[in-house]
Amino acid sequence: MKNNLKVERAIKDITQEELARQIGVTRQAINSVELGKYVPSTILALKLSRYFNKTVNEIFSLEEDD
Repeated sequence: MKNNLKVERAIKDITQEELARQIGVTRQAINSVELGKYVPSTILALKLSRYFNKTVNEIFSLEEDD
């Protein structure tokens, strides 16, 4: 699964730590999602969607092998 979480963070000019604090997860969780090492739960994807005021599909997209 691809994501543009890092881009969205850059647009808001916030760190992984700040984003993690805002949505109630660890910085490591945000880092893992950004690197594609962790597929977020539905709840986490929805929290990120709400925080950035974007649809889940605007933040995350499936790759052919998903």
